[in-house]
Amino acid sequence: MFSNEVVISIIVLLALSLLRINVVIALIIAALTCGVIGFYGVDGMSLFEALTKTIEKFTGGLGGGAETAMNYAVLGAFAVALSKSGVTDLLAYKVISAFGKQPSGRSIFWFKYIVLFVLTAFAMSSQNLIPIHIAFIPILLPPLLSVMNQLKIDRRAVACALTFGLTATYMLIPAGFGQIFIESILVKNINQTGQTFNLVATTSEMTKAMAIPVSGMILGLLFAFFVSYRKPRTYVENVKEPTADEVAARVAKVKPFHIGVSIVAIIATCSVQLATNSTVMGGLVGLIIFALGGVFKLKQTNDLFQDGLRLMAMIGFVMIAASGFASVVNATGGVPELVEALRGSIQSKEMVALLMLIVGLFITMGIGSSFSTVPIITSIYVPLCVSFGFSPLATMAIVGVAAALGDAGSPASDSTLGPTSGLNADGKHDHIWDSVVPTFLHFNIPLLVFGWIAAMTL
Repeated sequence: MFSNEVVISIIVLLALSLLRINVVIALIIAALTCGVIGFYGVDGMSLFEALTKTIEKFTGGLGGGAETAMNYAVLGAFAVALSKSGVTDLLAYKVISAFGKQPSGRSIFWFKYIVLFVLTAFAMSSQNLIPIHIAFIPILLPPLLSVMNQLKIDRRAVACALTFGLTATYMLIPAGFGQIFIESILVKNINQTGQTFNLVATTSEMTKAMAIPVSGMILGLLFAFFVSYRKPRTYVENVKEPTADEVAARVAKVKPFHIGVSIVAIIATCSVQLATNSTVMGGLVGLIIFALGGVFKLKQTNDLFQDGLRLMAMIGFVMIAASGFASVVNATGGVPELVEALRGSIQSKEMVALLMLIVGLFITMGIGSSFSTVPIITSIYVPLCVSFGFSPLATMAIVGVAAALGDAGSPASDSTLGPTSGLNADGKHDHIWDSVVPTFLHFNIPLLVFGWIAAMTL
């Protein structure tokens, strides 16, 4: 297993990331590692030819992440425009006022957990109720950072709250992004592959199969809140945080008309995004409304987009690099070889279930998208599960968890990049150690354990 090019490349990716090497650079090096090992010697291919083919596959796959990068660029510009309207200042002021300028220890305790659970609810709603995914994070989080600093909230707990809402919800609830993941991707691919084996999956059964694994994520979230990150954490101020009085002074200058324009822009953006299934179109409509409402002038659009790109560019480039990495992984054929090695060497049903989940974790952590890994996993895992005698529900649980494992905790996943984009607005939140590692520990480990339990009991 550990001689497989996919496994080796993921280990390289994780090792470089933990050493604080930029994630984009780590993805490129990991892709080169995977390709050279996978292609070298195949059909007499030399080392130079293997490297050349790897570069070709990597650059050819970059286009797959272009749409995502464009989405984030427009999303960043929309977030900047919204902040210019004064809505974010007003939101921060209301939150600060809610617990008072001189809060007591008891009010801080309760307000801290109110903030954490409200942010969890926001993240959950962004997947199903108002499916805007991570669009709310760069809008909502930056103005709340000074409040979190006053409450001494450990931002690792906030990262766990956001990532839980972004991942657990689409795994369980078949609405919004959950409908896409469960119905349009999981059920569809399982039925396509399972047709040969008379295996039929339904949306309701898929939800039932995912209930046990998601319950493990809930326990992980509560453990993060009340055990791992419950202690106050003080953040060193790089820049002076605005006081309540300063925020109040800024709020006094906010025009009520601009607040109304912002509400209309948010509603229009969400409506257009849902109608067209395009973040770009939704963001563009929102920007037009802001411009017509006088929040910014048309000649300021260049500055607006530059600020938006600075805010969200890192996510876009990581997703583009992850797309290139996925292209190399698929081209080498390392994933089928890895699974076939399991089939030939493992006879224990319990062990094969665990190893399938671990392989799913490795695949998704590298590619960074559980949605993209489903076609790869179902084509191999469904026949494997049938051959080992797993029930239809257990098969659904294994495939679903194997696909979702690694979304939380992947350096290249927007479920960790999104929270970092908001929490690191003031430069005090490290992507790997404050987002990736905490979410990996509190969600991937419970998913492995409870996914295995589901495979063995369903």
